[in-house]
Amino acid sequence: MDWIIRNGFVIDGTGMPRHKADVGITDGKITAIGDLSATTATQEIDASGKIVCPGFIDVHNHSDGWLLRDGHQTYKTQQGFTTEIIMSDGISYAPVSSETWRDWVYYLRGLNGLRMQDYTGWETLDDYLEVLKGRSVQNFAAQIPYANLRTLVHDFSRGPLDDSQIIRMQQLVTECLEAGAVALSTGLDYIAQCHSPTNELIKACLPMAGQNKPYVTHIRYKLGLLNGIREAIEIGRQAGVPVHISHLKCQPPYHPEQVFELIEEACAEGIPTTFDVYPYQPGSTMLNYLLPYEVWEDGPLAATGKLALDHIRRKTEHSFDSYRLDLEHVLMAWSPTNDHLQDWGKTLQQIVRESGKNGSSALIDLLLDEQLGVLCVMDEGDDKLVEPFVSHPRCMIGTDAIYQPNGKVHPRAYGSAGRWLGKFVRDTKLFSLEEAIRKMTSLGADTFGLEGRGRLVEDAYADLIVFDEHTINDHAEFGDPIHHCSGIEHVLINGKSVVKSGVPLDFDNPDLQVPGQRL
Repeated sequence: MDWIIRNGFVIDGTGMPRHKADVGITDGKITAIGDLSATTATQEIDASGKIVCPGFIDVHNHSDGWLLRDGHQTYKTQQGFTTEIIMSDGISYAPVSSETWRDWVYYLRGLNGLRMQDYTGWETLDDYLEVLKGRSVQNFAAQIPYANLRTLVHDFSRGPLDDSQIIRMQQLVTECLEAGAVALSTGLDYIAQCHSPTNELIKACLPMAGQNKPYVTHIRYKLGLLNGIREAIEIGRQAGVPVHISHLKCQPPYHPEQVFELIEEACAEGIPTTFDVYPYQPGSTMLNYLLPYEVWEDGPLAATGKLALDHIRRKTEHSFDSYRLDLEHVLMAWSPTNDHLQDWGKTLQQIVRESGKNGSSALIDLLLDEQLGVLCVMDEGDDKLVEPFVSHPRCMIGTDAIYQPNGKVHPRAYGSAGRWLGKFVRDTKLFSLEEAIRKMTSLGADTFGLEGRGRLVEDAYADLIVFDEHTINDHAEFGDPIHHCSGIEHVLINGKSVVKSGVPLDFDNPDLQVPGQRL
């Protein structure tokens, strides 16, 4: 055997109670579970008193560019995440064309990692995943980012797709499925796809019918929470596909039970419906999210010119004024240049006040200074509001992590797993450790069809974690996020060590081959 993890308490990812056992690994797979005291291995880990479980699966993130740019996302592997399901919210770096790739790299600057110089000519989803292969330390599986497809068959503007564009859209969906895509994702408050009516989205999902691949959605919140969920379920109903709702949570006047009632009704009707949650109530996204849709209609590269137009600035002022949060509750977390470094961590209200301008003018000028790439963190209330959602049996973890080096980013990037397993299990006792791990492993693997992942059973891939249930915790804070989780001692991906005794390995070392696989 290559590895034996000895004397640990095995939690297999299914929700079943733990049991004490050794775990043997050969050629990247789990080959034995039980008493292996008479067996030897090339390498061994003493897991006495520790938990041994499957590697965690992050079903919602913004890792698309960082997996290529950095390879080893240590802030994720130190939380135990061994697999990333990428291309969330319907926006990503592929598929693209020679006409659209610059727009996407530019637009995603505040949300993801790539720069113009990182582009090497990929166009299809398959092209991009091949570029990631051999670069990513973690496993990765891709969704089909719907906005990218829409801009290929139409452009960034509003307006319905004609019959030939719908047919081409469905062909592109089929091509992505053949490349291994595990779902189709939308973010219906983001560019291009915000113009897509329900019927268009149903037609886009039809090629997935019967394949058990979900329609994954950041719902159309501008319809209202419940109506946005109803639209998602209707798409699943008409297209014959499962539904998965991204980063689901609510605030007054909505109540969790209203949300759960819709989900359970859909499941009872035969529309499998699941959702993911990150373990914080505050959120994070790009400041340009608040711009009116008209800004984007000629593409992101043309957007800054539109912000100089009086009628667009008036609409932008209205958009900022009508945002549901007061600017005192929105923090600037990061920007691409150092020109506003002194503003990172300040509220937008502070930035406006110090500028001496009115609110919309100050924020538009901030966006212009930073090529629209400003990242924000939104204080949306007490974390207790999220507890009913994480406790629901159809909920799985999705960090929604947005990473920017040295930025004052949302602490979910560094602390999600530690909070899930520390605060929610040990401190507030929302659910058992076994149930917490099911939500981080097999539930995501089953929802997204990741064969051989998410369970600690013989013949599964050896994505494994050893951690201390008594010390695992999150330490990242708002305004001071760059603190890794404690308690994660060892992480293996496909039978290769990536975190050893709590320290991430350096895969820039040419002697180390990255273990991540394209799923």
